[in-house]
Amino acid sequence: MFKSLVVIGACLAATLSASVLAAEPTYVVGSGGTYRPFEFENSSKQLEGFDIDIIKAVAKAENFQVKLVNTPWEGIFATLNSGDRDIIISGITITDKRKQMVDFSAPYFPAEQAIVVPKDSSVDSIAALKALKVGVVNSSTGDIVVSDVLGKNNTAIKRFDNTPLMLQELYEDGIGAAVGDVGVAKFYIKTHPEKEFKLVSDAKFERQYFGIAVAKGNDELRGKINAGLKKIIADGTYAKIYQTWFDSNVPTLPAE
Repeated sequence: MFKSLVVIGACLAATLSASVLAAEPTYVVGSGGTYRPFEFENSSKQLEGFDIDIIKAVAKAENFQVKLVNTPWEGIFATLNSGDRDIIISGITITDKRKQMVDFSAPYFPAEQAIVVPKDSSVDSIAALKALKVGVVNSSTGDIVVSDVLGKNNTAIKRFDNTPLMLQELYEDGIGAAVGDVGVAKFYIKTHPEKEFKLVSDAKFERQYFGIAVAKGNDELRGKINAGLKKIIADGTYAKIYQTWFDSNVPTLPAE
C-alpha cells in the first residue's frame, strides 16, 4: 500500500512539473553570434556569451523559456516585425533611430568607447594620444572622435576592420594605444593577463547603452524583460555574470 502511494505521489509530482513547464511561454531569441564576448558560437555551435547569460537569467527570473537562434546582424531587426523572433539581444546600442523600429528594454550594459593603453602609460585623455600611433576601428565612434582630435588624415591613426585585430596589434606593440568598445576591450584584458593594460575614459566619448529589443508595441514582453532585469540586478545575478566576462567594476545602470 505504501509503495503504491509513493508511486502515485511521484506520478502526480511529475505531472505537475510537466504542467508548470507547459505553462511557461517560450520566446525565440535572435542573437548575432559574432560579437565576442557578448554572443558567439562555441565549438558545439551553441550560442554563449554575456548577452546569452543575461537573457537566460531574465527568463529564469520571469518564468519563461528561450529558444536561441543565431541570427545574422544584417536584417536582424526585421525578424521582430515578421514574427520570426520575439526578442533580439545582440550588443544593440539604443539609439533614437532604432527606437522608431523596435521597443527597447531598460539599459543592461554601458557601451561607450574607451582608450586602451599599457598599464604604465601616462595617457589620461584623447588629447594625450597626439604623441602616439593610435588604433581605431574603421568608421566607428572611436574613429570619429579620435579623427576629430588628431585630424582625420593624421598618419598616426591606424584603422582596423574590428576591435580584436586592433587589440592584437596593441599587444604586439605595433601601436601605442587603441580606442574601441569598452566591453570587448575589458574581455581582451581579462583573457590576456600576461600583458597588463588599463582603460582610460574621456568626456568626448558619448555614454551609450545596450538594450534588449522586442517588436514595436509588445509591451507585455518588454515588461517581463524589464522586470527580470530588475530582479537579477537586485539579487546579484547580474553582477556575477558581469564579473565572469569582464571585471569587478560592475556598472550602476540607469533607470529606463
